[in-house]
Amino acid sequence: MPDSSTTFTSTPATDDLGQLESGLDNLETGSRQRPSIKSSILKLLSPLIAIVAVIAIWQFIIYLQWQPEWIIPSPKAVLDSLGAQAEQDILWQATFGSIKRAAQGFVIALLVAVPIGLALGLNKYLRAIFGPLLTGLQQLPSVAWVPAAIIWFGLSDATIYTVILLGAVPSIANGLISGMDQIPTLYLRAGQVLGATGWKKIRHIVLPAAWPGFLAGLEQGWAFAWRSLMAAELIAVSPALGLGLGQMLDIGRQLGDMALVLGSIIMIMAVGVLVDRLIFSPLRQRTLRNRGLAR
Repeated sequence: MPDSSTTFTSTPATDDLGQLESGLDNLETGSRQRPSIKSSILKLLSPLIAIVAVIAIWQFIIYLQWQPEWIIPSPKAVLDSLGAQAEQDILWQATFGSIKRAAQGFVIALLVAVPIGLALGLNKYLRAIFGPLLTGLQQLPSVAWVPAAIIWFGLSDATIYTVILLGAVPSIANGLISGMDQIPTLYLRAGQVLGATGWKKIRHIVLPAAWPGFLAGLEQGWAFAWRSLMAAELIAVSPALGLGLGQMLDIGRQLGDMALVLGSIIMIMAVGVLVDRLIFSPLRQRTLRNRGLAR
């Protein structure tokens, strides 16, 4: 016959364990819940709300007539200017030409920056020697390289890509180094015990553990690449280089067409926001979810 006291004391313990398991399951389930429809709609409409607010303020300034329209054109004038460029197929050629150059330059910068970042992140002596140089290159405005690149390569695509590389490579490499600095030493020791050396160590331990910092470097690298491209397109103007948003902006400046100038600026901003929304924002959110940091 079982002891009644034993049964009486074990039942609450079993109930407590069951409640604990249930609470942990609810916590895990809650963290994996998809965002509500309301939050999804708000996230989708938030850029549109911002655009409407900016246009409303802009139109209000036009209504007050603080400056003549040739200095501050109305939203309609800017839209008409972009429409005229689109009808002549200039707008789309310029936009896709700049995106193509920026994407190609960013890929090349990535291929160059990753080995540099790994070398400096894994070797303290190389980092002590070349780390300050890399930081100095990152602090230097990309537009400063345009005159030198023109002298080196003339008005050619090599000039454009040189400016992009010198702007993006330091940011990507420093982002990777920063991510490697945040890797817990326990990970590296565990990998060493398991026999992860050389490329296996980099592939399975260093790069995954450094990914958050590396992703921040990639975002900054793209921003520097896009800004460097616009600086190069503004200064290195030649029919041989083809159309770009920077060239379109410079044409508006030469013609004194403020509507075209503002329209070009808006297109440059729109491309930057679109790339962030379509590429980097999903990567950022996925990284946060995988590491349990998403809210």
